[in-house]
Amino acid sequence: MIVTPQSFEALLEARAHPAPRTFVFRGSEMLVTESGALPGHAAIQGLGLDATSLLPVGMWDGVYCQATWIPREAPAPAGHAFSGLRRLFGTADEALLAVAGRAFQIADWARTHRFCGACAEPMQRTPGERAMKCACGHIAYPRIAPAMMVLVRRGDAILLARNAAVPPGGRMSALAGFLEPGESVEEAIHREVREEVGIEVRDLRYFASQSWPFPHSLMLAFTAEYAGGELRPDVNEIAEARWFGPGDALPELSPKQSISRALIDANLAVSQGRS
Repeated sequence: MIVTPQSFEALLEARAHPAPRTFVFRGSEMLVTESGALPGHAAIQGLGLDATSLLPVGMWDGVYCQATWIPREAPAPAGHAFSGLRRLFGTADEALLAVAGRAFQIADWARTHRFCGACAEPMQRTPGERAMKCACGHIAYPRIAPAMMVLVRRGDAILLARNAAVPPGGRMSALAGFLEPGESVEEAIHREVREEVGIEVRDLRYFASQSWPFPHSLMLAFTAEYAGGELRPDVNEIAEARWFGPGDALPELSPKQSISRALIDANLAVSQGRS
């Protein structure tokens, strides 16, 4: 599961550094070398970036990190390419992915809040805090959308579901969904489970949380015990939902970097024979 490295310190203001790590985004894609590493300082200088577009991210292993974005039509420099963060799962270092996810959320927030949502005038960054402010008084902070994930257990069996957008035989996961305005996480879990698969749950227990920068979510993962009802998947969202018990062959699961996989792996029965 991807977590922020202990050697990382978030910053709100820029710091001088002879060769900072620069995370450059084009839409939702990040500029990397052909081997999947961050571009070097020389390659970044060759982009001719406006210094005012560079956003402070933090210090990582003593190196200053900053983020920016370039137009969607901009080409990658020779020897480089643009890649979605998901495509780097399993190839890029997990610490790099954690800092890159943070950098993307900051860059995407700044890119989409250049103009005021109340009066459409240009916004300015506020010194000393992560905020964009307009002369009209409107302030925009980075948007973080909380989402719940729950692995339902029935004895030694766990419930996995395949999203309607995933083809047959494809990846299955724990149930998940975004919180509605005014909801607690616990209320969202009961509602989403009921809406998506038609059953009731009890004994909710917190597992862990993970930043999920696709583009700006915070995933809060729980386990819950089955409390009653028959599986009736909502075909608009869930194509398939099944109980998997000891001895059952598991379907394709999420990559190891995801909280979904960590949640599933932590709750598989010992007799399942999985690690």
